[in-house]
Amino acid sequence: MSPDNVFLPKNVFFTKGVGKHKEKLSSFEDALRSAGIEKFNLVRVSSILPPRCNIITREKGLEMLEPGQIVFVVIAQLESNEPNRLMAASIGMANPANSDHYGYLSEHHSFGQTEKVCGEYAEDLAAKMLASTLGIEFNVEVGYDAKKDIFKMGGHVVKTRHITQSAICDKNGLWTTVISAAVFVF
Repeated sequence: MSPDNVFLPKNVFFTKGVGKHKEKLSSFEDALRSAGIEKFNLVRVSSILPPRCNIITREKGLEMLEPGQIVFVVIAQLESNEPNRLMAASIGMANPANSDHYGYLSEHHSFGQTEKVCGEYAEDLAAKMLASTLGIEFNVEVGYDAKKDIFKMGGHVVKTRHITQSAICDKNGLWTTVISAAVFVF
């Protein structure tokens, strides 16, 4: 693998947002605005966290991007106009301690789950995907240290995290959109 690969992101940041509007598309735009990523041309990609990809703050990541730039994201999105409906969208991450190995990002969105439940589920999904890549049978109920957010899988240490946005749909039936995203920066 060449370290000079121009399509290998060097950084990633996490963001989330919620939007409400009478139009579904405008609700999505408002959620993007809330997350700070409305001014970019977003390209959805699948769930691999590149090796040696640094996790940076949202603020630092946004400073590195320009309006109109094509930006690759892993994004979870959910919308509804059903009054008072609970919904959430989450990105989970499983990042091996060995920075030369790639990690996983997962997208999960659901109705009726709290922010905490949705986020933990997304985190578990990412850990399961990484475990299968490492050839490890993995049970999320075993080997988890909640205090440190570190999984131990077959001798491998994996750091996990999530970012989750939840909302209750507008009581008057406005479209409500929730998004969470992992945004790659080159």
